[in-house]
Amino acid sequence: MSKMAGKVSIVTGAARGIGAAAAIELAKEGADVVLVDVLSCEQTKETIATDVGGAEVVCYEVDVKNRDEVEGLMKAVNRRFGRIDVVVNNAGTCCRYDLESMTDEMWHRDIDTNLRGTFLMTQTAIYPYMKQQGNGKIINISSISGIMGGPFAFNEGERAERSGPAYAASKGGVIAFTRWVAKEVGRLGITCNSIAPGPVATEITKGMNYPLANQVIQRMGTPEDIAAAVVYLASPQADYVTGEVLKVCGGSAIG
Repeated sequence: MSKMAGKVSIVTGAARGIGAAAAIELAKEGADVVLVDVLSCEQTKETIATDVGGAEVVCYEVDVKNRDEVEGLMKAVNRRFGRIDVVVNNAGTCCRYDLESMTDEMWHRDIDTNLRGTFLMTQTAIYPYMKQQGNGKIINISSISGIMGGPFAFNEGERAERSGPAYAASKGGVIAFTRWVAKEVGRLGITCNSIAPGPVATEITKGMNYPLANQVIQRMGTPEDIAAAVVYLASPQADYVTGEVLKVCGGSAIG
């Protein structure tokens, strides 16, 4: 029996990168998967159909910052499947401007997408759907930037760069929110955990040159590295795990 057979998983930011990889791996474990993004998720859906098969996969174009759209998504998923078992809050943006250069628009883009989006998806999945079921799993993709304040990297011009203050603040907020929610909903049979990736080869890190020689595991992470952690936290193997921040970072954030 597959780990996730009969489970319904919602993955945001599923058009590419970590979100797409997480959706594919959950489907491999037998889950039906709901792909959510502001971009088209048809490529991810096609990959699952070709490489996995068996799982039911649906796509929704939703802005996770918009409450009406998020509430509509949850209603549609519940009507279609009759349950919501797992939510992977992966959708995110990353502004790399420094504090001096950051505008209000840049700040709100990261805070609203990364933190408000996680809040809205979590709140509307738990209340009422997971609460009524008496179980569910929330998995929030944070970042080691929310722990370290942003690891250093170099862009193609060799100017010192790192994820900006809005990104670090939003991901730190996701971590604190994860722990708060875990304490609130454990009595309902629901777990809430976070995964904090380090440098991962995705669109968000394209053009950046991380000092991997200083990292314990001297390579960039892959979306599949993060997806493996998602599957673990979504599976029955993690039923007694909540409020945790799992760093998947090649050792770059060892304390």
